[in-house]
Amino acid sequence: MSSTQSTVDFIVDQISSAGEVSFKKMFGEYGIYCDGKMVASVCDNKLFVKPTMHGRTYIGDVVEAPPYPGAKPSFLISDEKWQNRKWLSELIRITAEELPVPVIKKEAVKRIPKKSK
Repeated sequence: MSSTQSTVDFIVDQISSAGEVSFKKMFGEYGIYCDGKMVASVCDNKLFVKPTMHGRTYIGDVVEAPPYPGAKPSFLISDEKWQNRKWLSELIRITAEELPVPVIKKEAVKRIPKKSK
């Protein structure tokens, strides 16, 4: 089951004060970005936040689960916590702050094989 656009729109609206927030559709699910860093994902209409040391401390009683089979566990944030805009925005802000800046990969240069004479 894939996530609904309305769920993603609600979460993005709730965390809008965390920084520059955006999302990207990925394989029927969504990646949530804050200040250019992927901080969370929405899979099966559930919110998974990337694990960080400060995030773990902030949440307290952490529930971890993989967002999809084979993925590393993330912090699973309950629907009830989504309602608390201030709490959720702060979690996203501190997560983004702790995550490293993504490395931008240079596009591979295609080499044209030389024709033999």
